[in-house]
Amino acid sequence: MMTHLSSASRLPAGVRLPAYDRGKLKPGIVHIGLGAFHRAHQAVFTERALEAEFGPWGIVAVNLRSADPVEALEAQDGLYCVITRSEKGDQCELIGATVGWICAARDRARVLAALADPATCVVTMTVSEKAYGLDPATGGLDDNHPAVVADVKMPHAPVGVLGFLVEGLALRRAAGVAPFTVLCCDNLPSNGRVVRRLVLELAQRRDPALASWIAEEGAFPCSMVDRIVPAATDATRVRAKALLGTEDALALETEPFLQWVIEDRFVSGRPRWEAGGAILVDNVEPYEKMKLRLLNGTHTLLAHLGILSGLDYIREVMAVPDLSAKARAHMEEVVSTLDPVPGIDLSDYIAALLLRFSNPTIDHRNLQIALDTSQKLPQRLLSPAVDALEKGKDAAATAYAVGVWMAAVKKRGNCEDPRRAEILEAAAVMNATDPSAAFFAIPGLFPPELVAARRWRDRLNDAIGAF
Repeated sequence: MMTHLSSASRLPAGVRLPAYDRGKLKPGIVHIGLGAFHRAHQAVFTERALEAEFGPWGIVAVNLRSADPVEALEAQDGLYCVITRSEKGDQCELIGATVGWICAARDRARVLAALADPATCVVTMTVSEKAYGLDPATGGLDDNHPAVVADVKMPHAPVGVLGFLVEGLALRRAAGVAPFTVLCCDNLPSNGRVVRRLVLELAQRRDPALASWIAEEGAFPCSMVDRIVPAATDATRVRAKALLGTEDALALETEPFLQWVIEDRFVSGRPRWEAGGAILVDNVEPYEKMKLRLLNGTHTLLAHLGILSGLDYIREVMAVPDLSAKARAHMEEVVSTLDPVPGIDLSDYIAALLLRFSNPTIDHRNLQIALDTSQKLPQRLLSPAVDALEKGKDAAATAYAVGVWMAAVKKRGNCEDPRRAEILEAAAVMNATDPSAAFFAIPGLFPPELVAARRWRDRLNDAIGAF
């Protein structure tokens, strides 16, 4: 007897089902990075687009390394549920927009075939900031990044996201097929322009003519994504079984809030994502800066305050008045570094963020948010600090947030970060006189403006000393 979710499952009346014929759905999107965020965000927007205007916009989901989510998706015929949680109760929706699933580490050829397929019009990505092989000092390729090294050496057998994009585009050019649009959905400032530069640099090393073709014919719109999606737990799966009446290994829990802001520059068409509430604009940067600095920067602060306080979840940190006050103070400083954001009242946005962080039904782990902090510092905390100092402000809140991160690393004696060895070494040699000195000596971690900002660094040291 079948006990897991599949296309044959009979589900309760309260579950929202796909409002289109999945049997007629053809692929048109390749998504790289089959994680929880994509499944609760881009896939949901695509689901809404298909409901509003059916078309060939099925998703072929690619995971670069692990086969586990690919196998789980295959076992469930591409179906999974998203549980939206709030104080008003739980709502369960079945997502059916995914029509293909591939583990790149096991079947590179199938991934390349999907990228080369003329039916593929858009390639979206959520692979995390560290996967792109970006050198923060130059803004170009990091020649020491393992995936970059491998993809330069063997361009026809890619292993990294950039290598797959370049080889996929090369195959299309050779076949006389127009390029796909590359739509980055990771939390990188000006993400489309960053990925465009990296793709062009990698292509240039292989074939200057290919790089010129991509530059002239391709498109790399920027986008800003926002939804809090905690890692699924056993409790998530128990809750899903109660709502579905069957097992769902890929069930997710998330908040009601959902936002996607996209530059409307596509070369081969796109779904009607705006039908699901996506905002199509000429310039994403004001929205992106707002989200990175207010939501993500404050999240980083709260996560490390939680680690220092022995708390597991963001909602627990927000339940401590002194700690939630730190979040508000941080946002009130950072908002002064933002440009006007069309259609957004920033005071209302801050108030909404505080409520979202406090959602008592969302178990967003502090350790999950603290992953790879060194990769997130520049856009979330360091850039706003530089901007605040340039405006003549003391930037005390950003100094506090960075100091809290250092103190949390010191307390844990551990971190999950691409620069783990350097960070832990710096934490180990902290001294009472200038505890942050070894962190500032890590090459490329801090911009020169902050290395030279002695008063800001003193405030940072005061924050460390408070713990």
